[in-house]
Order: sequence, then C-alpha cells, then structure tokens
Amino acid sequence: PTVRVLAYNIKHGEGMDQEVDLERVAAVIRAARPDIVTLQEIDWHVSRTGRVDQAARLGDLTGMEHAFGPFMEYQGGEYGMAILSRWPIVEVVNHELPPGTEPRSTLAARIQLPGGAGDVIVAGVHFYRTEQERFRQAREVVDIFGQEPAPVILAGDFNSRRGDRVMDVIEHHWTMPDKAGPMETFPSYRPEREIDFIGFRPADRFEVLEYRVINERVASDHRPVLMVLRVR
Repeated sequence: PTVRVLAYNIKHGEGMDQEVDLERVAAVIRAARPDIVTLQEIDWHVSRTGRVDQAARLGDLTGMEHAFGPFMEYQGGEYGMAILSRWPIVEVVNHELPPGTEPRSTLAARIQLPGGAGDVIVAGVHFYRTEQERFRQAREVVDIFGQEPAPVILAGDFNSRRGDRVMDVIEHHWTMPDKAGPMETFPSYRPEREIDFIGFRPADRFEVLEYRVINERVASDHRPVLMVLRVR
C-alpha cells in the first residue's frame, strides 16, 4: 500500500487572522487526503479554545480515528499533540521526553496498515525550546525507538534546521529526504525556516513518491508537510 502522512503544527487552531477555526484546519487536512496525521499544539478542554477536545473534534471533522498525548496541564485542561488515522490505531504510548522550558513527549501510535502489510509506528514530536533542550529530546527519541522492530515514521515540528546537531542526531537514525520545491515551513505567510519534517526507518521498507510543503498561509503559523510513501 501507499501511506500519505501529513505533519501539521496547527497552533491550537488559531490562524494568522487570530481566529480559532478547527473547521478551517480540518478542510486543509481533508484536501491533502492523508491516511495519517501528526498534529502539534493541540488543546484538550483548555479555556482559550472554548474547552473543546480538539483531537476528537478534528477526528470527527475528518472521519479519522484520533489519539491525544498531553505535555502538561494548561488553563483548566491539557496541552499537547495528537495523531489522526484512517486505519485502526491498535496501541498508543505517550513517551515522556527530557523537560525544558515546557514538558515534552513523543506520541507514538501503532497503526495497522491495510492489505496485510503489518503495523507501523507513527511518532509525533514537537521539540522545544533551546538547542540544548531539543538535543536532549532528540537523543531520547532515538533511545525510545532504538529497539523497535516495526517501521517507525517520525513527523512533526522539530524547531531545528538541517545541519544543526539536533537534526544530525535524527538524520543518523531516520531517513529525512529533501522536499520537492520550497522547503521552508515557518512562518506560514512568508516561510523563512525549514523546521517541520517527516522521516522514516528502516530506509528499505519505504519508497518516497512525494514529499512537499503545502502552500497554506492562513490556517496556522506553520505550513503543513505531506509525504507519500510506498510500503515495500
């Protein structure tokens, strides 16, 4: 089968017009036709976003299963990441990462691929804030999945650029190909930095059919990233 993976930091649904609009975010997701989505900056019953379970709401709006992984308590609720999947999510683990200015985790979902192709682990990340904090978090992610026998797709907001030591650690263990076309993802209205990525391991289990930044300027302060993989 082919697997369409989308990574999107949605800034709790707040667009560049300062409007919180999950329907708009869901429309961006649906247009990309993903099978699996990793979402960063997700609220769960937080007052600033109307105490909505954003992961569940986006799951409803896209017709996908959802999983939520909190980083921390925030404004009466929780703040973290989510994963959406068109295919069955059979296991979810929210792995704690070394804390920095804010707590962090990597949300890992074991997803059953169609056609008897087996399972894949999809792990979302949102590293933060200083390079030292991100470096510790990256090394922990490597340790967490080091002995995982299933293929692992790692996707999200790394808050790091290619060539720095954070991405060097990740790229030593995951295949991180170059995007086709413009590679910058932040800020969305005029991207200047490439900090959102999708990678996979082992390299021989996948063939990259497409990898690009989606030209969406308003729904969030990040542009979404899409990778289409053929499973070997």
